[in-house]
Amino acid sequence: MRASGILLPVSSIPSKYGIGTFSKEAYEFVDFLRKAGQKYWQILPLGPTGYGDSPYQSFSTFAGNPYYIDLEALIEKGMLTKEDCESCDWGGSEAYVDYEKVYLSRFRVLRKAFGISRIEEDKDFQAFVKENDFWLANYALYMAIKDSFGGKSWSEWDEDIRRRKPEAVSKYQEQLKEEILFYEFQQYLFETQWMKLKKYANENGVQIIGDIPIYVAFDSADTWASPELFQFDSEGMPTGVAGCPPDSFSATGQLWGNPLYRWDYHKETGYAWWIQRISYCYKLYDVVRIDHFRGFDEYYNIPFGDPTAEKGRWEKGPGYDLFRVMREKIGDKPVIAEDLGFLTPTVIELVKKTGYPGMKILQFAFDSREESDYLPHTYTPNSVVYTGTHDNDTTYGWFCSINYRDRNFAKNYLSKFLNVKFDKKDVVWNFIEAALASVSDTAVIPMQDYLGLGGEARINTPSTLGNNWKWRMVKGQTGSGLAGKIHKICRQYERAD
Repeated sequence: MRASGILLPVSSIPSKYGIGTFSKEAYEFVDFLRKAGQKYWQILPLGPTGYGDSPYQSFSTFAGNPYYIDLEALIEKGMLTKEDCESCDWGGSEAYVDYEKVYLSRFRVLRKAFGISRIEEDKDFQAFVKENDFWLANYALYMAIKDSFGGKSWSEWDEDIRRRKPEAVSKYQEQLKEEILFYEFQQYLFETQWMKLKKYANENGVQIIGDIPIYVAFDSADTWASPELFQFDSEGMPTGVAGCPPDSFSATGQLWGNPLYRWDYHKETGYAWWIQRISYCYKLYDVVRIDHFRGFDEYYNIPFGDPTAEKGRWEKGPGYDLFRVMREKIGDKPVIAEDLGFLTPTVIELVKKTGYPGMKILQFAFDSREESDYLPHTYTPNSVVYTGTHDNDTTYGWFCSINYRDRNFAKNYLSKFLNVKFDKKDVVWNFIEAALASVSDTAVIPMQDYLGLGGEARINTPSTLGNNWKWRMVKGQTGSGLAGKIHKICRQYERAD
């Protein structure tokens, strides 16, 4: 069935207090999606973020980001007052997140709410802790210990607790009992509020497309609690880390630094950790987009400590075996395979064998120097088309930055593809219309493109730090007629009722 959706990170919702949350504005965005005839809301990973603020480098693959907890809901419950929240410094801009100020203010007010919550007496909280014990106990302990060591990664902790010696674990569990409870409290609020918002979306005909990174961060509860899952040496340090080899975009490649999996161990255990991880994702989301899908076929192993990605080597991943077991254990669930970049025949075969739709990005189509698999006439129905993703510039920003020859190529191609004259006054809608008109079963358009925004609204520039994940929609920015305009064009291309 043909359908469409909008990509908007939770952090970009125009909520109060510095960052997007599960607030009334999130429910209003669901209402906007329904009015616009959209079937999907695609978000970015929901995990707690650390250095660099990237949702793809989280302290846990299971935990939720406490930044997204709606403080107004806590005011309604009497855990906080309006003055508690308004007395904090959340940053000076409605349009951009100031993560340092959000971090300092957010934990201050959450700690106050925790102090008067008497949460340990709450039966629903007790049930939540019990149900999620398989990850929550390790995460809460990890974060409490991390705080006690001044925020340092576990690799810099004292030897006994770094290596999880039983007596050290017991000692910290006792010493940090209150702090552990505080982290469990945060996760309870996160899950309760998110599941309520997800239920509202589903009841309004909107499904959530969640996003999971293939890798976990080195500085995470996952690596500390389960080192056997990763390629670590006898000292508990990585032998190799993830990244991408040099290419035309980067002469030294991309050094991501994530630890690599011990795929032989995962196979021996029937991929138990992966099944647990993916199963949990389907509690949080309706559809899962798996980032860097080619890593399941082959992954790039860079020697730990190397300053660049130049000396890495390709090694075999689990291939189809993981997805065969996944289907046996949890059924045939909807997945989007992020299959972008250079694809070998074996990666193409893996995506084909799973049956998962791959991704098509319109911004990748118009390089006049070479043939492209991203031009709309090459698509197949079993695919998801985007004008761009969170890693691209906005379509307007990109179009203004490309060279004259590529711009002409795009104009001429889209005029023929859509059988209309290219609209110079409303450049972005030409690309949106091409995505919606394509044969791809699903089309997802970033919210910034529907708003016609430029490079100032870019979410992320890969391999850079300091200016990413910040853009936010400003209240009222969607205007009164945008939902109707989106609905009309989606209906024209049989993507809306």
